[in-house]
Amino acid sequence: MPYLKIQTNQAIDAERNKRLLSQASQSLAKALGKPERYIMVESAAAASMLFAGSDEPAAYVELKNIGLAESQTAPLSRLICDLLQEQLGIRADRIYIEFTDIDGKFWGWNGGTF
Repeated sequence: MPYLKIQTNQAIDAERNKRLLSQASQSLAKALGKPERYIMVESAAAASMLFAGSDEPAAYVELKNIGLAESQTAPLSRLICDLLQEQLGIRADRIYIEFTDIDGKFWGWNGGTF
């Protein structure tokens, strides 16, 4: 159910990308209390991106989830920012995160919906 998409202007080699995706998946499963088998994580590296008129390392992140509570967004923001700082060297003030709570009937999986 949870889907995390990380877009960054940084180039990421295959091994580093694998570590990023794995760490993001594990961390998100733990933070949301959901089985990792339902977590989907995507990264899109080397995007053409400026933030505040600068091409310094930056990221735009989307997190979509069924049942995402407002009370979860600040801790999830910290978790995601810490992850991107640790894995890619992107400062928290260079990251935007969009949180979306999706009704289960609008989330398809396995030939049906949740």
